[in-house]
Amino acid sequence: MSKRILITGAASGFGKGAALELARRGHEVIAGVQIAPQATELMAAAAEEGVELRVVILDITDEDDRRAAFAHEIDVLVNNAGVMESGPAAEIPMKRVRQNFEVNVFGTLAMVQGFAPQMVERGAGKIINVTSMGGLITVPFVSVYTATKHALESLTEGLKFELAGTGVEICTINPGAYATGFNDRGGETMMRWLDPGASLTRPEVFQSFVEARGANSQLDPQELIDALVDLAEADGSKFRNVVPAEIVPWIQAIQTRTWDAGPEDSLFLDPASVA
Repeated sequence: MSKRILITGAASGFGKGAALELARRGHEVIAGVQIAPQATELMAAAAEEGVELRVVILDITDEDDRRAAFAHEIDVLVNNAGVMESGPAAEIPMKRVRQNFEVNVFGTLAMVQGFAPQMVERGAGKIINVTSMGGLITVPFVSVYTATKHALESLTEGLKFELAGTGVEICTINPGAYATGFNDRGGETMMRWLDPGASLTRPEVFQSFVEARGANSQLDPQELIDALVDLAEADGSKFRNVVPAEIVPWIQAIQTRTWDAGPEDSLFLDPASVA
């Protein structure tokens, strides 16, 4: 059955791929993008693929944009919009911390609060929060970003409990490292302000993380797009959906390590070290 699905952050990456595929499958898709040039580009992509999309300007941190979005009756809300700021937590400028939380936490929660009332009144609906593997573990030098995703995980768990019995389904999808460009752009943000030679972080620690990142290739984003599309279409989904499933043992190993680590033990594990 066709659904009306609103996706935030649909200008690129997972959001764009899912919006186009869901439209191709016959769903009525409302694709939110942050700025007008992105709308033009997305409409051109939809025309090229022969699918119909309703593209709207939706900066989730903008109250007017959100108010306009809330006028739509929707079956599924996909909270995909997000940003990443990187850098050592002891040094990252607070304005960058606040901006990361403004988008990933406050803007996302505002979207939930805007659409949840209509879903509860109707007794049906689905909210999918795109969090991250970083909502379950902390990745060095992007701990501010992963902190926002930890917060979003907590809020989503709260929503699942608090909206139980209303007919509104709540779930997360937790992407691993996919080659959409998002991780690369986010990793580069610290270079705008950080002098590694003057950092509080010891050079060898910095270098070990750079080498570890270089050794671990990013995955084809189509895998995550397919999973997100299936999740948006399905009824009765699992609450937490980590993609790819192969990283679950690594995530669980890091979670376990945090309980046992001593003063000189790193909390982060190279994925290759976990069978």
